[in-house]
Amino acid sequence: MDLEKSAPAARGDAPRAEGCLVVAIRMPVRIVALVLVVPVRMAWDALVVAGRFLNDTVVRPLGRGVSWIGRAVFVWPFVGLWRYVLVPLGRVSARLGEVLVVLPAVGLYRWVLTPVGHAVVRALGAVGAVFAAIGAGVCAGLALLARYLVVVPSVWLYTWVLAPAGHAVARCARGLVRLVTLIVTGAGTVLYWIVRILLVLPALLVWHRVLVPVGGVLAVVAREVGDALGHAWRVAGRVSLAVGRFLGTLLRWTLVEPVRWVYRSVLTPVGHVVRDTVLRPAAGAARRAGRAVREALASARTTVRQVRADVRRMLLGASEPPRPGGTRKPVEVRGTRRADEGTDTLMKS
Repeated sequence: MDLEKSAPAARGDAPRAEGCLVVAIRMPVRIVALVLVVPVRMAWDALVVAGRFLNDTVVRPLGRGVSWIGRAVFVWPFVGLWRYVLVPLGRVSARLGEVLVVLPAVGLYRWVLTPVGHAVVRALGAVGAVFAAIGAGVCAGLALLARYLVVVPSVWLYTWVLAPAGHAVARCARGLVRLVTLIVTGAGTVLYWIVRILLVLPALLVWHRVLVPVGGVLAVVAREVGDALGHAWRVAGRVSLAVGRFLGTLLRWTLVEPVRWVYRSVLTPVGHVVRDTVLRPAAGAARRAGRAVREALASARTTVRQVRADVRRMLLGASEPPRPGGTRKPVEVRGTRRADEGTDTLMKS
């Protein structure tokens, strides 16, 4: 990759004139930026890959589980409470409030307060007419007194005293303002030239002769450093991508492919041989042994059942064969008698 290519030219911008200072700064800055940025970019790409892996395998399933638990613990109970308890209770309360409060209040306002208010308004209107007539007469008298006691003397005082005095004061004030304006203008002109000579001209000289050239150099350095960092970041991205692909290929051919070959070429045939020569015969032998054990147990149960029947016959006697009708005769125990036999015996005796 050509480190001499400038970033604006790479972005397709119009070429600009470059001086010897730009050319002298660009190469070292780009080399240093590339050396410093490549490890940072590779570390950043590794962190991005690790973050995506953790997000796909840990954070997202954990977030889904936490979200489901949160809905089950917090949302669904409140939704059920709102939907099946509070909403019906609110509707019932609104209906009760309408029946118990609104309708009585509307009836009270319509049939009681409105007629009473109309009657009060009519009474107040009649009383107000009387007081209005009295007030009109009083106001007319007060207006006449105010005209001759306040307005006429005030007009005379303003016309013959305050107006001449105000004109005189205004003339004096205008003269004083002109004098102060002349003084302030002269002082301002003097201060302006003092500040211009002592501060502005030296500052302009420093700005044009020192700060502008230094700022131009710093701007060139800053621009080149920024372009170099951007260029180095893009180069580092490609280097990081190449290193990642190389490591993936290396891991594949050094670990994955050998493991796959061992599994396919060694473990699978060995497993088939073990299955055919060991596991299947062992399973067949186990099945045959189980069958023999089951047969032995069945024979033992049959023998035990026969022995138990022989012992029962020896102790209790042989039982009669079952009748064709399917009913079985109660087992008679030797040396015992039934109730009917005892009765017959007594009757015969």
